[in-house]
Amino acid sequence: MGSQLAVVWDESVLEYDLGGHHPLHPIRLDLTMRLANALGVLDGVETIKPEPATEQDLLRVHTAEYMAAVRAAPLSAWEVGHGLGTDDNPVFDRMHEASALIAGASIKAAEQIVSGAADRAVNIAGGLHHAMADHAAGFCVYNDCSVAIAWMLEQGVERIAYLDVDVHHGDGVQAAFYDDPRVMTISLHQHPVTLWPGTGFATEVGRGNADGSAVNIPLPPGTGDADWRRAFHAVVPSVLDQFRPQVLVTQCGADAHRDDPLADLALTVDAQRATYQDLRELAESYAGGKWLALGGGGYSLFRVVPRAWTHLLATLLNRDIAPETTIPEDWIAHAVRRAQNVPMPTSMSDGADPSFERWSGVTASAVDTAIRDARHAVFPLLGLDPADSRD
Repeated sequence: MGSQLAVVWDESVLEYDLGGHHPLHPIRLDLTMRLANALGVLDGVETIKPEPATEQDLLRVHTAEYMAAVRAAPLSAWEVGHGLGTDDNPVFDRMHEASALIAGASIKAAEQIVSGAADRAVNIAGGLHHAMADHAAGFCVYNDCSVAIAWMLEQGVERIAYLDVDVHHGDGVQAAFYDDPRVMTISLHQHPVTLWPGTGFATEVGRGNADGSAVNIPLPPGTGDADWRRAFHAVVPSVLDQFRPQVLVTQCGADAHRDDPLADLALTVDAQRATYQDLRELAESYAGGKWLALGGGGYSLFRVVPRAWTHLLATLLNRDIAPETTIPEDWIAHAVRRAQNVPMPTSMSDGADPSFERWSGVTASAVDTAIRDARHAVFPLLGLDPADSRD
């Protein structure tokens, strides 16, 4: 049995900075670690310093041509292509080094689990799930999620489940393993007709020998706590029970929150806290307790991400924070100095009740229809009955 949690962190990961007013600002990571420390979540936890992913590590997922373009981009952005030099993915100094460090941090977290040093590990700077083999996409240069999964497969791990709760579809990870039966990718996200990247339909289920290894649950705009959690529980436990992964990898993007400026789902931080507790239970029930947690999206930099991911860290450590916990005044003062006219939260709750009713099999709403469609698309491929609503 490993230790409780390995936290991979160093302030050097803040150098992954797309600049200016880009939505993916590293301040959200700094504020998360400050809040977790202020609340005592990380008391007694010695963080592990990441190391950059090697060229061999990155080549398991990315092409040599793309990596050469990333290295060259700061000097010749107008020539390199590969999705670089755009508004979403602007180039910046030492971009390869900063991106390789994020990927290396996720590998370092995976190492703790594979070696037996820890049962759970986290890299909140990770979760860059949109990067493709040969191009950058959606603020993501190297796909650390896929790089870490590919590294674990190389070490002999035979079954890995990747579960993505970011508001955007986990398209880069799905693409990397779409025909690999050793990896199950599961994504709950806003419906692709209404949100970038336009993928993640329920009918995307894997290919060839990997039919049934991709699970997509696209949800309509406006989906709130109860409906989102009903969809989660109507699909995810059943497919994990069938697949029985040896490691559960989760991308924990916080941008499904109702305050996020880049999307249209309506979760509260209370539902996000409850979801992290669900992830912990799923890892214990179906993956032998082996849980690799990564960050992801989240663009309400001050009000949402630090609270959500502090709850995530607390959940990983079995130090769950009561929702009504007051945020320390020192943290609020620091955040106010960094923000421009952003009202700061004063507690770790949005004052919401995240309870839900389990799916009954009746399609009474658009979310129920999404549940039905997801189950009908993938359950038969896994030997499951899509009409059985007991889960």
